[in-house]
Amino acid sequence: MDEGTRNFDLLPQSVLFCCDHNSVRSPMAEGIMKRFYGTECYIQSAGVKSDLEIDGFAIAVCAEIGVELSRHRSRSFEEMMEWGDDLTSFDLVLALSPASQRHALEMTRFHHLTVEYWPILDPTGLGEGREQRLISYRQSRDQIVARLTDRWGPPRELDI
Repeated sequence: MDEGTRNFDLLPQSVLFCCDHNSVRSPMAEGIMKRFYGTECYIQSAGVKSDLEIDGFAIAVCAEIGVELSRHRSRSFEEMMEWGDDLTSFDLVLALSPASQRHALEMTRFHHLTVEYWPILDPTGLGEGREQRLISYRQSRDQIVARLTDRWGPPRELDI
């Protein structure tokens, strides 16, 4: 391996991103990871609650990098399991908020499952006006991009 080569972790077979409402951070992470690594890994997202629809600012900032989120439907951990995705079938749960980390750890306390916390900025309610809000959402998106590429290497499908 030459000096410029990094030894990235191998992609797990399945990843679940989670946050509070599954309307901003976790759908962004799901969409970006699918775009970057394609079908190399099964990727889903869920929230502690699913009481909000996908956020329009999240859709807009992801579209800037070629990630489509407009068809995303928010779901909670419980709905995810009702729809056939058993939490214990994921190799890795990436919690993007403290509440989702606590919930994931509680739900998996009797199972051997890796839960990691990635502190991603919650952009909701930040900024005055559209442009300021977009800046906050871009910061969250870019934090996700940085975490993914630090962990699993550059995108396989897309150059940013």
